[in-house]
Amino acid sequence: MSAASVVSSVSTAGIEPQDRLAFWEHYNAEALVGLTCSSYVAEGLVASELNLDVGGFRVANIAGNAHVIERAPQLVRERPKDAVFASVLLEGDAFFYHSEGCATLGAGDVIVYETDVPYLFGFSSTMRQILVDVPKSVFEERCAPTPGVPLKVAADGVGPAAVTARALRRMLLGLVEDPGAARHSTGDHLLDLLGTMTAGKGTPNGAAHLLSAKEFIATHLGDFDLCTDRVAHAVGVTSRHLNRAFATEGTTVAQYIQGRRLEAARLDLTSPSMEGHRIADIAGRWGFASQAHFTRLFRARFGRTPSEDRGSRSGT
Repeated sequence: MSAASVVSSVSTAGIEPQDRLAFWEHYNAEALVGLTCSSYVAEGLVASELNLDVGGFRVANIAGNAHVIERAPQLVRERPKDAVFASVLLEGDAFFYHSEGCATLGAGDVIVYETDVPYLFGFSSTMRQILVDVPKSVFEERCAPTPGVPLKVAADGVGPAAVTARALRRMLLGLVEDPGAARHSTGDHLLDLLGTMTAGKGTPNGAAHLLSAKEFIATHLGDFDLCTDRVAHAVGVTSRHLNRAFATEGTTVAQYIQGRRLEAARLDLTSPSMEGHRIADIAGRWGFASQAHFTRLFRARFGRTPSEDRGSRSGT
């Protein structure tokens, strides 16, 4: 049985344009949070939402055209909800207005906020977001103290929070694209990532650090200076701490990097775009000191040499 289940899925496409805002407000009051919605586009609000249950909290995949949602002070009083939302903006541009100011968001950015504090969330164009809905008591127990004021984490930022935010985005995308493939640890890992991202550098969370490190490695695999120390610095822990996290999977950071590079090189060996490149060129592209060194490691991992693998898989 999957650790994630579909609770509901709706779209305004089949609703009369004049009724779409009321339909959207009613649905979200039941599925997520009480809100008011406004749209000024000619065709009215065109939006869809998929809601998942992930063992004690919800994840929502929301897409639509330009619109604004608001939880004004009166609505907060009338429809209370004691939760923390983490919104990962996947497409479009947005602004988040609250009592302390206004945050602007671009694709990939994350904003974490409390639902019992008034806010206005606007999307100026076609948008898509994945929203994590965590009860405040669960957030405080499993993640970190509630943020108080909304916390924005930029997708293109540096430092542990940004690295963790990118890992969170990747995990959420995989979850909404195939809920049936979710593991029973998925919910725990999502909470781990939220805790590390919001609490900062000092959070002693091995699972989240492991996920964040893998995300950093995946996006920097071609960098010649990629090493244990650099990954650990990006994640915000010591090399020793990070190696302990990787030890739970029976490997080290360096071994994991080497394995990912061997896999990338193996893909290059049969890629049409790399057909004219020598094996030595491919080895150098992925940071191997020499073709001989690459061949030795490749044979130990895959049971054949790079030239044998290239020949057998290309049909020659």
